[in-house]
Amino acid sequence: MMSANEEARLGWLALTLTPGMGPTRSARTIRRLGEAARVLTASLTELESTGMPAESAQFVFDGRARTAALKEAERTAEQQAVYITPEDEAYPERLLHIYDPPAVLWVRGEVRQLSRAGIAVVGTRQPSPYGAGMAEMLSRELAKRGMAVMSGMARGVDTCAHKGALDVGGATVAVWGTGIDVIYPKENKKLAEQIVAQGGAVVSEFPLGTFPAPQNFPIRNRTLSGMSIGVLVVEAAEYSGTRITARCALEQGRDVYAVPGNATNKGSWGPNTLIKQGAKLTATWEDIWEDLPSQVRVQLEDELAAQNGQKESFGGGTASLFTDMAQGPPMSEHERLVIQELRQDEGLQLDALIERLEAKLASGEIFTALFELELAGKVRQMPGKNYVRCF
Repeated sequence: MMSANEEARLGWLALTLTPGMGPTRSARTIRRLGEAARVLTASLTELESTGMPAESAQFVFDGRARTAALKEAERTAEQQAVYITPEDEAYPERLLHIYDPPAVLWVRGEVRQLSRAGIAVVGTRQPSPYGAGMAEMLSRELAKRGMAVMSGMARGVDTCAHKGALDVGGATVAVWGTGIDVIYPKENKKLAEQIVAQGGAVVSEFPLGTFPAPQNFPIRNRTLSGMSIGVLVVEAAEYSGTRITARCALEQGRDVYAVPGNATNKGSWGPNTLIKQGAKLTATWEDIWEDLPSQVRVQLEDELAAQNGQKESFGGGTASLFTDMAQGPPMSEHERLVIQELRQDEGLQLDALIERLEAKLASGEIFTALFELELAGKVRQMPGKNYVRCF
């Protein structure tokens, strides 16, 4: 025998798996029946009276929806995952206030991260070294201060955002347009496992086994923006899914931030246009931090102070961050010369670096210094032999 709460959760799951029933219809059906558990015991007439399509009502009344829900719940447990519904305490409150909150969320990892104050970082799948560096740097700095970094785990900006948060042991949430058992893109399998292993979460509103159909991703985008406090756009072309996420954010009353870009770069069209339309120009983590609701900022500062055992200073700018992240074995003179030429927000091509240091270091000494700096996590190589500083 199931408890009343278990029956209610199964009712939500059954409707989600019923053909022809989306989040809005599911919520309306349960509202008209009075409670979610009634879905599984209502007569065909009662089901049809809620406005359900005839085929959907028949699917539920025949017991096929309940059978599908029981199998899905079992498969979810086998994936070491859970599913949550709008009636569950763990369901993120911010998501409840959008127009059509998902009827069910499947989650692998730490469910509480879904409710954490978070920023959604979105952008192109083919970022420039500047865009990749900015996505990673801003995500890293916000995660260091307790914010959850949320993104879609797509190639490009999304991947950089997740990695930036993971680099400092921060919380990150990946919102998928597939089932949580279908990793997309496949090369991010290791990243997905790392997100879960480090206390983050992978979440989807699509049942297990759902493959990456194009129509799923705009649906995913409204969930990503709905869970966040605001959306940060790094680089995006004129026609891209990022525009959908930004539009969803505005419709949901979320703040929109944008990193300005070179006007000659096609990837700068999206953020530059959003800035013209009123998005907040974002160059540093402070631009977002200072714009947070005061109660959110105070809560995050208190959490970090408790974690560190003392009140953390949130000022200091680049100099204090340089000192903080440069801790560890002292750098050699060659390493210092190399790292002084590198920036966080813009890649420097290897040939250009060699040319700049020609009077001070031989090319072999530069290669050795870069190798040591990469091993220490102080420098990262981007595509095209471009190098960026990690602090």
